[in-house]
Amino acid sequence: MPRVSELFFKTAIVFLILGVAAGLEMAISGDHGAFPAHAHINLLGWVTSAIFGGYYALNPAKAARRIAMIHYGLYTLGVVIMLPALYLLLHGNPALEPIVAGGSLIVAAAILLFAVVVFSPEPVTSASGLQSAPR
Repeated sequence: MPRVSELFFKTAIVFLILGVAAGLEMAISGDHGAFPAHAHINLLGWVTSAIFGGYYALNPAKAARRIAMIHYGLYTLGVVIMLPALYLLLHGNPALEPIVAGGSLIVAAAILLFAVVVFSPEPVTSASGLQSAPR
């Protein structure tokens, strides 16, 4: 499995654990005010990271490109900035709204970078091992 896929899958599991913990905290406390953060942790952290990992596992030539690791780093940075700030914002700290916005913009940039990866041509390797024109 490509390294970037493994990193995305491991990161996804961490976010799954955090999402479950946030859900348990809400259930135990009876305060469901942070449910949007819980949903974002699960969807952006767990589901989307796992989907990125799956895409790169199915496209090892694209996973081997430097842009794939840049995508991983940028996306993970944005999610790590945005999600805790969103959780605390929803627990009554409105001063964190600019941090949530900044993290959201980083996540958006990473998603656009992923679109570049997906729509970029994949080099075709000939029988001699030499790369020909992209397909």
